[in-house]
Amino acid sequence: MKNRADARLWLARLFIGLVIAWNLQAALVFFLSPSAFAPGFELSGVPGAAALRGIAILFVMWNVPYAAAFWQPRRNLLSLKEALAMQFIGLAGESFIYGSLAPEHFALKASISRFIAFDGAGLILLAAAFFLARK
Repeated sequence: MKNRADARLWLARLFIGLVIAWNLQAALVFFLSPSAFAPGFELSGVPGAAALRGIAILFVMWNVPYAAAFWQPRRNLLSLKEALAMQFIGLAGESFIYGSLAPEHFALKASISRFIAFDGAGLILLAAAFFLARK
């Protein structure tokens, strides 16, 4: 039974780790190349670069409970619940923003739809990790 429980925890870590990796990858590219992504948010120049770098910092900040859950999924189940809640809030908020935009905002809607897909996949992975980490 112990080997099965260990395998479940490692699979939970894998799922959490994938979400962390996606978040940190997004943070890195937004921080290092903000001008490449700013037009997708209808931003430009110094203000656009600053906004994207700010989002990059938020991506890193949001990973704190994810990292705690990754380290010890069972012991830090509360962190995993917090990560799940954060992921759900992101998905719901982005979906609301997407639905509130006028159709002519093609680039912005495309950018937000990528975040919706990103957070939807993350929510599924974190939910699976939660069920694997429970006793």
